Amino acid sequence: MNSLSGENQFFLRQSIWILVSVIVFFVASSVDWRFLRKTRVLVPIFLATVLVLITLLLFGQITRGAQSWFQIGSVAFQPSDPAKIVLILILSKYFSRRHIEIRNIRHILVSGFYAMTIFLLVFLQPDFGVAMTIFGIWFGMVLVSGISKKHLFFVAFGGLLTALMLWMFVFAPYQKARIISFIHPLADIQGTGYNAYQSTVAVGSGEIVGKGIGQGSQSKLRFLPEYETDFIFAAFAEEWGFIGATILLILCITLLFRIVSNAQKASTNFETFFGLGVTVLFSIHIAIHAGMNMGVLPVTGITFPLMSYGGSHLVTEWLMLGMLSSMKHYSESPRLN
Repeated sequence: MNSLSGENQFFLRQSIWILVSVIVFFVASSVDWRFLRKTRVLVPIFLATVLVLITLLLFGQITRGAQSWFQIGSVAFQPSDPAKIVLILILSKYFSRRHIEIRNIRHILVSGFYAMTIFLLVFLQPDFGVAMTIFGIWFGMVLVSGISKKHLFFVAFGGLLTALMLWMFVFAPYQKARIISFIHPLADIQGTGYNAYQSTVAVGSGEIVGKGIGQGSQSKLRFLPEYETDFIFAAFAEEWGFIGATILLILCITLLFRIVSNAQKASTNFETFFGLGVTVLFSIHIAIHAGMNMGVLPVTGITFPLMSYGGSHLVTEWLMLGMLSSMKHYSESPRLN
């Protein structure tokens, strides 16, 4: 972070958030989270999350056109990040009890109601990137739960119909412009396609071995916007090159593999689904962030896990990893359904 910005503000703040996040990880690792299997615990947590998101729409801080933050002094907090954990938990609870009969369309609709509630509250902020992540979490967990091909077609058709309705009646002009710039980003390099173009330039200029730490001209000279958050992969690839970016992605894949491996060995279906849900969440962030930085996906403002600047997502990610570590530690034998 220090090499990208050439100044200490991002480096110092990120260092503090990393320290806080690691502490959260160790605390979460020591807590027995098995009490979250209880409906009487999870439902109030879900309702409280919905209430917080509604409050955010009324009193939240507006930043760059989105009402996504609570500002407390000099600290900004984004509730949609912990809302992702709550959604994974509530879906894990729901699917763990109904995994055998998941082929019943009713369970897909009920689980979709949970996700749609949070999706709409985030979309109204408006935060299109996080809203799509919420949808991706639900869709990914539905897939791993054992959905039938017929119902998968139904969900896909419903998704296309919803996308059409959103385009016609909901999307703001700037959101339509982002989608259009994805289809033909070079049509407006100085306008809607500027971010995508500069990002691909940064990634390409890194070539094989990169320009070296602190030598990334795209970020140093501020040609690359939001290099510390939405485009940190591009800034990293410019300094570290193809080899560095490949190593980074290999580490990400290793993390995902470890999470899935532990999820398969979990003591109950609840822990299994939670691990798979976390895998889906990390996969979405990694794939979409890297994809939009390389110009193959639209710019949606999604952070790169454990790397992008910001405290809310860092604490949330380390909290999830701590919960997974705890679930493995308190694993019971034999496996329970």
